[in-house]
Order: sequence, then C-alpha cells, then structure tokens
Amino acid sequence: MFLFNKKKKKIDNVEDAARKIEELELRIEELSLEIDKMQKESELYIQKAKLIRYNPFNEMGGDQSFTLALLNKSNDGIVITSIFNQEKSRVFGKELSKGKSTHCLSTEEESVIDEMKKYGKENRNN
Repeated sequence: MFLFNKKKKKIDNVEDAARKIEELELRIEELSLEIDKMQKESELYIQKAKLIRYNPFNEMGGDQSFTLALLNKSNDGIVITSIFNQEKSRVFGKELSKGKSTHCLSTEEESVIDEMKKYGKENRNN
C-alpha cells in the first residue's frame, strides 16, 4: 500500500513549486499503477451472487431447497444446490469456468447462472 506524507513543506520560490509538482506527478503515476493492479486483481474476486429458493417436489411445506451461485467477472466460480424433502437433504457443489460446468446442471442452476451472466453484460454496457 501507500503512505501519505502528512508534513506540509513550505513553498518559498518557483524552484520549490516545480519540485513539488514533479513529486506530485510521480505520486500520481504510482497511484495509477496501484489502481490498475487492484482492478486486475478484483476481477478474480466474487462479484456476482444470486440465491434462489424453491420446492422441487411440489410437496407441502415451504421453499426449503435452494441454489446459490457465486461468480467472478469472468463467470468463474461455484454453484451450490441443496435439495430438501421430508426424508433427507442433499447438497451439491459444482465448479464453474466461464459459466459452464463439467457436471450436469439442473434447470435451477442454469437459470441462476444465466441471470448472473446477464448481470455482467448489463453492467459492462453502462
């Protein structure tokens, strides 16, 4: 990270002012590089999340099953699904690369992932 110099130096002449401007220009360049680095790193972080709840068996009770998608800017991430019924509960986790999985995806999983892909496109157009 960067530190700020809190000491205020008195500017007495044109040479001091020119030197100060050069220092500020160098600092701006350093900060620009740091921001670029942080922006590139942030593309790897989870930027999109969506949870849907549903009842896949149309049984009595509430929407106890769910699908959760966690994706980065490139739609890499995971989708977690929990299927609940009165006898048992199952949890599935699937890795995603560019919004695709090597495992079969349920209708609900595909729906959540498609919503997240659209979300990314809408934000890029703004």
